[in-house]
Amino acid sequence: MKTQLKENKSAGSNSLTQKAIMADFAQTFEAFKEANDERLAQIEAKSSDGLTAQKVSRIDAALEAQSKRIERLSLAASQPAISGSGAPSEGKSAWSSYIRSGDLSALKSLEGKSLSSADGEGGYVAPIEAESMIDRALENASPFRAIATVRRVGSGQFRKPVSAGGISAGWAGETQARPETSAPTLDLLEFPAGELYAMPAATQTLLDDGVADVDQWLADEVRDVFSAQETAAFITGDGVNKPRGILSYNQVDDSAHSWGTIGTISTGVDGGFDDLAPVDALLDLVYAPKTRYRTGASFVMNRRTVSAIRKFKDADGNYIWQPAAEAGAPSTLLGYKLIEAEDMPDISSGASAIAFGDFRRGYLIVDRQGVRVLRDPYSAKPFVLFYTTKRVGGGVQDFNAIKLLKFAA
Repeated sequence: MKTQLKENKSAGSNSLTQKAIMADFAQTFEAFKEANDERLAQIEAKSSDGLTAQKVSRIDAALEAQSKRIERLSLAASQPAISGSGAPSEGKSAWSSYIRSGDLSALKSLEGKSLSSADGEGGYVAPIEAESMIDRALENASPFRAIATVRRVGSGQFRKPVSAGGISAGWAGETQARPETSAPTLDLLEFPAGELYAMPAATQTLLDDGVADVDQWLADEVRDVFSAQETAAFITGDGVNKPRGILSYNQVDDSAHSWGTIGTISTGVDGGFDDLAPVDALLDLVYAPKTRYRTGASFVMNRRTVSAIRKFKDADGNYIWQPAAEAGAPSTLLGYKLIEAEDMPDISSGASAIAFGDFRRGYLIVDRQGVRVLRDPYSAKPFVLFYTTKRVGGGVQDFNAIKLLKFAA
């Protein structure tokens, strides 16, 4: 009971902290708009003041710092509370004994039921509770998983047939003959899963005394490493022993776009936006995908690109970037969700620094079922290493759903 009360107080305190930070964030954004309006007025009057530009940069940096703090609090709030009630399952108890002390007796008695020996490496497949905890941690930490389709498979490669030209259909009356539709052009997409690994370490004392829930500890330890590695692959990966990223496919001007390539919209200026109408390129990008792809669309870019477009206004004088309405929600750009991914390139000559589209339709993440853990107490004494592997694949599944903004003339 005391434990439950303590958890409730902690959750309430965290909620109040989030509200206070969101309020500060809103005030900082108002100050940013005021300073930026002053900067723009000086530019129009041709009396630019370097101090005003520095002020805008300082406030922008403060917005970025507050945004990161909100993300950290939201991530902490999303983690499940450790429950002190209820008896653990047989598999969970055996797994806990293995992680804490290396005791294999209980695990070996369960082989063939819920756990099995890893391929010649002596590791073990984590029970479903531990795997689910790692998956939830990744969902909360990974910006790309939040917007893409995630599919769990039982093999090392997933194949998906798709119709490059769409499925044929038509209308007919109740008693009318149904004319034969043309055969669709099918393409077989393959999504092989590469092995993602991490090696968190702990002392035996920590495992004996300091870890209340070993599954949650392991999930927290591998979360950031897995998230960073797979997000980089989802964006720039070459598809060799890793997912294939959206930027690794052939990019062509959207007017010449065809299946298997990613269409691009150019800003008209090499390495930047048009100074007189910077928002026009973003609007062109928004209207590049067909209407059905815009309903669930998102922008994807890194924080430095966000910093640049945060200063832009539309024709009515409204800022096109708006902060999140609540903690854990993304900010918006032109009314669409804005996802920050640090592996997107910076604005530079010829760079495709902004992606837009319906990523749930456009990108598929394939999770091979099963997380394997090898406990190693020998290689780095006095630390115990946990070689943790997970197989992940991914790639574009609908080439019409994603467009890129290219900073080129």
